[in-house]
Amino acid sequence: MTVIHSTFTLERTYTATPSRVFDAWADPAAKARWFGGETHELDFRAGGREVTTGTAPNGTKLAATSTYHDIVPGERIVYSTTLTGGDTLATVSTTTVELLPDGDGTRLVLTEQGTFLDGAEEPAWREQGTGDWLDKLGEELK
Repeated sequence: MTVIHSTFTLERTYTATPSRVFDAWADPAAKARWFGGETHELDFRAGGREVTTGTAPNGTKLAATSTYHDIVPGERIVYSTTLTGGDTLATVSTTTVELLPDGDGTRLVLTEQGTFLDGAEEPAWREQGTGDWLDKLGEELK
């Protein structure tokens, strides 16, 4: 039984305004396009939930369930997430997304604090995957 605690921060700069970046996060159809997964449900409000499912390369069913705790339109999003593989809890994390004006665009700063359990997921995998979907968000905003 192992526990690894990890924190990472990723930054992206988008040519879209903070309001536009926020809207791409808040709109269920837009979020499903850039976030991915086999299924995606989004109730974007404080206390709302997001559930994304998929399948790992080894065939294990994955489910990421997030609860939104703080939403300031165009400025900040705070949520917690659990990731399970089959019936096994892999990670529990808290994520803060800050949307900062940057000229005519936005500097997005995402900080995630995670607890990784029993080797079911590695912090480096999470950081890489998060960076990949932030890049897809950039494509969505073009």
